[in-house]
Order: sequence, then structure tokens, then C-alpha cells
Amino acid sequence: MVSSGYYVVAFIVAALIVFNTIPIVKAAAIKYQYTDLPAERKVHRQPMVRLGGISIAAGTLLALFLVWSLGGLADFPPGVSSEVWAVVLGSFCFFLIGVTDDLVSLSPLTRLLLQAVVASVAWAMGLEISLVSLPGVGILHLGWLSLPLTVFWLTGVVNAINWIDGLDGLASGVAGIAGVMIFLLSLFMGETETALISAALVGSLLGFLYYNFNPAQIFMGDGGSYFIGFTIASLSVMALVKSAVGTTVLLPLLVLAVPLLDMSAVIILRLYNGSSPFQADQRHLHHRLLKAGLSHRLTVLLIYALTLWVGSLALVFVEFPGSPVILGSTTILLGLVSWRAWESVHGSSMEQGVGSGE
Repeated sequence: MVSSGYYVVAFIVAALIVFNTIPIVKAAAIKYQYTDLPAERKVHRQPMVRLGGISIAAGTLLALFLVWSLGGLADFPPGVSSEVWAVVLGSFCFFLIGVTDDLVSLSPLTRLLLQAVVASVAWAMGLEISLVSLPGVGILHLGWLSLPLTVFWLTGVVNAINWIDGLDGLASGVAGIAGVMIFLLSLFMGETETALISAALVGSLLGFLYYNFNPAQIFMGDGGSYFIGFTIASLSVMALVKSAVGTTVLLPLLVLAVPLLDMSAVIILRLYNGSSPFQADQRHLHHRLLKAGLSHRLTVLLIYALTLWVGSLALVFVEFPGSPVILGSTTILLGLVSWRAWESVHGSSMEQGVGSGE
């Protein structure tokens, strides 16, 4: 078990580390000219530092090591400790892959192969989807399918988070909401080690969001999105997929529904049009909302509200205390933001129509 004080320590320390190191990372990147230049498919119109993932990884891992030194991870059995190490080392290795890509630009195939290797090592360390609980079916043991399914899940979530990182504050906010949901679900299911890592990650994302929300001062880069994606994917395996609750196979899919569905839709559309699934374009949900006439901030807030709503469904499935109230509140929030988006689009259309008639 983990004392509640350790969650608070992990959250606050991670947030403070990120908040205080972002200016240092930004200054160093500008000095050595490691910036992301504007391009046709990108929203920003001036060079931006994209190494914020350094602070996110440092904040999360250092906060966990501090809690560890204070005894917060001392009572876990060997199997759980092995999984925790797999998350920590795997997330760091994914960070290294991403930050290398930020600095020297790896090919898509190289990135994917490196991701698969690290995910396979994490599986060998015990971070595996060996069984799943299906509603109405029961527990299914995967056997040899465990390795490919685990690798597919870990790399899939990593790339889903990476692909949704297209607007200021979008990936960090969506991942932060997913992290909060995993934290709540983990506490409810008694998966305290997962809750602890979630607390540190959410703290880091909150500290980063201060600098990343529109107008952003810094981007997380592939180093940040890979680190966040692997951590969230790993936590969902540890806390949600292998639990004895009959609906748990649905939980990670609900918590990560927005980035996963966005990635799946984009891949299908690219293949349908004869393009490579790795060919960057403007088919993502946030691109479509911008083209529909929503502002940058309203697009991000709408996707936040949608992520929060589907995450609330996961709480309802496990009968989390107060989940009907939470779902009702997030439904109202989603409705209000959707109404504001509708007004924004149709209000602009009406103004253009009136203007053209004068």
C-alpha cells in the first residue's frame, strides 16, 4: 500500500520540477538553435522549441525516485516491482528515441523498430497483457499472443499521443485527463503503484501545460509525447487490462478513446487514398475542427471535454463512487462547449453571409 501523502509529494514535486526547468530548457534550445520551424501542415507561424519532453521526463522520474527514497515503493511484491521498473526504464528509453528524433530526425521505420524493441523488452520484464477480461465471456488467457498484443498496444498508444500533438496544449491536456482517470481507477481497484506513477505524470503535465497552452511558449516534441504515451499505455496495462473486473478490457479504450480513434481514422483514410500511413497530413480531428471554423483554443477545449466525457464512462463501468454525478457533469460540460463551438462556426458563417450581401 502507498500512503496518500506520497501521491501528493509525487504530484507537487513533479509539477515544480517541470515548472522551474522549462525556462532553462527553452533558453538552452534557443542558444543551440534546436527549434521547430513553421511548415504548411503546422499551426505555429514562428520557430518554437520542441524539447519540453526533457522537463516532463525529468519531473516524472525524479519525483518517483524521491518517493522511492522516502520508502513509498518499499512494500510492493517482486512481480509488481518488476512492472514498475519496466515502466520507468521503458518510458525513459522511449523518451530517448523521441528526443533523438527531435534532434536528428529518424525515419518512420527506424522509430517504429526501436519502439517495438523497447516494448518487447518491457514485456520480457513483466509488463505484459497475458489475459483480458471480457464482459459476458470471462477471463481469456492469451498465450503466445501476449507479446504481439502488448507490443501493439504500447507502440499504438505512443503514436496516438504523438499524432494528437498538433495544437498548443492539446496532447498535454488530453494525456493529463487520461492520467487523472487512470489515477482514480487505479485507486478504486487497489493498484496503488499505478496510482503513484499517474500522480507524478499528471503533476509533470500540469507544470508543462502552464507553458504549453495557447499561445504556447514551448512544445513537448517527440521526446515528450513518446514518454507520456508509453507511461500511460503501461499504466493502463498494469491497472486496467489485467484486473479481475469484467469490463476492464473497455477501460483503457475509453480513457484513451479520443487519440486512439483519431489515429485509427487517419490511418484508414490514408490507406484508402493510397498514401503511406506515416505520411503527415491534415486529416486529424483538430485539423478538421480548425477548418470548420473553430478557434485554436475552442478546438482544444472541445477535445478536452470529449476526452473527459469518455473517461467518465470508464468510471461508470466500474461503479466508481459518484460516477453518475461525474458523468452528468461532464455531459453538461461537453454540451456547453459543443454549443459554444456550434455558435462560433454558425455565427461566423452568418456574419460572412451578411457581409457578402452588402
